[in-house]
Amino acid sequence: MARNVRCGLIQASCDWSPEKHKLSEIKKKMIDKHVKLVEEAGKKKVQMLCLQEIFYGPYFCCEQDVRWYDTAEPIPGPTTVLFQKLAKKHKMVIVLPIYETPSTGTYYNTAVVIDADGSVAGIYRKNHIPHCPPGFWEKFYFKPGNMGYPVFQTKYGKVGVYICYDRHFPDGARILGLNGAEIVFNPSATVAGLSEYLWKLEQPAHAVANQYFVGAINRVGYEKPWNFGEFYGQSYFCDPRGQMVVVGSRDKTELITADLDFDQVLEVRKTWQFFRDRRPETYGELVELLP
Repeated sequence: MARNVRCGLIQASCDWSPEKHKLSEIKKKMIDKHVKLVEEAGKKKVQMLCLQEIFYGPYFCCEQDVRWYDTAEPIPGPTTVLFQKLAKKHKMVIVLPIYETPSTGTYYNTAVVIDADGSVAGIYRKNHIPHCPPGFWEKFYFKPGNMGYPVFQTKYGKVGVYICYDRHFPDGARILGLNGAEIVFNPSATVAGLSEYLWKLEQPAHAVANQYFVGAINRVGYEKPWNFGEFYGQSYFCDPRGQMVVVGSRDKTELITADLDFDQVLEVRKTWQFFRDRRPETYGELVELLP
C-alpha cells in the first residue's frame, strides 16, 4: 500500500523595500503573507510544508549592514511559536527557515522543523556559508552550522534539510541519505545567471545518488534597492529517480503541492543498491586531502 504524503513548497516575493519601510514592518508583512499561504496549504490538506530561506524578509545578504541583526530571533521565539500553532492547527509538518540568534552576537541561518503536533522536532543550521561578491555577503551574517546533518522523524516521515548554498556540496547530501532521510528540503534564495542552469541539475542528482525525494524552494521577483538580479522561482519536487514531479512558476508567489509516495524510496533502493555497494574504506582521501 502506497504511503502518500501531500507535500508543499511556498515561493514568494518580498514587495517591501528597506528604503521605504522599517525592517520590523517588512518582517510583519512577510509573516502575514506567509500565514495566508500556510492557511491555503491547510485547506488543501498539505501534510509537509517548507518555506523559502529566511522567509520573513528580503535576501539582505546583498549588503553588509548590522541593522539586519535586529531581525534575528532565538528558538523558540515569536515566529517559531506562531508557526507551531499553525502546524498544530492543520496537523502539518512545517520547515521554517529563520535568522537565528541563540546568544548575544551569535547568528545562524537556520531551519526549524516543526512536527504536526506543534512540537519542535529539531533544527538545522546551514553548514556551507558563501561569501561571493557581489551580493552574497553571508559570512558577515552567519556562523557555519555546528549540528551536522540531522534527520528528523516526524509524523509523516523522515525529514532532512539542506539550505541554499549547501546544495553545491554532495557530501552533506549523502550523509542525509545515510541518516535515513526520505525527503530533503532545500530552501533557497538564488538569482538568474551563473548558477541557474544548476538549479534543476544538482538536486535531482542528489536525489538519485541518495534515493530520496527533494523539495527545492526559491523566492521570486526583484528586491529593491539592490540591483542583484531576478529570483527565478521554479520551486520543485523531484523523486528518488531524479524525475521532476512538479515545478512552480518563474515569477509568481504561490503554493506548489505534490502527493509523494514515500514507499518509492525503498522501492528505488531495492533496485539501485548504492548504499550496499559503497566503499567507505576507500574514501579516506575526501577528509585527508585538506587544503
